Amino acid sequence: MAETLVPVFAALGDDTRWSILQALGETDASASALAGRLPVSRQAIAKHLTVLQEVGLVEPVRVGREVRYRVVGAQLSSIARRLEAVGAEWDRRLAAIKDIAESL
Repeated sequence: MAETLVPVFAALGDDTRWSILQALGETDASASALAGRLPVSRQAIAKHLTVLQEVGLVEPVRVGREVRYRVVGAQLSSIARRLEAVGAEWDRRLAAIKDIAESL
């Protein structure tokens, strides 16, 4: 059975976590830097980063004394492939329905 995406989508269902992921898509950043960009405290950002890290969407990287976070591209690519497969199946089903409707 394929790994479930429920935890990933639950994590992304929060607007702040989605904003964090978008910001990290532009550049790696520390919790403090993210707090400077978003209307959320550093402590709240740290908690959101923990959730994103637990589902494999971000990873911490130590740079000197600072911990910066970056997006895990492989995880996002895997999710995109799985969603694309779902979309392709729906396209196939809709094409079959169209063919049936046109033949009537």
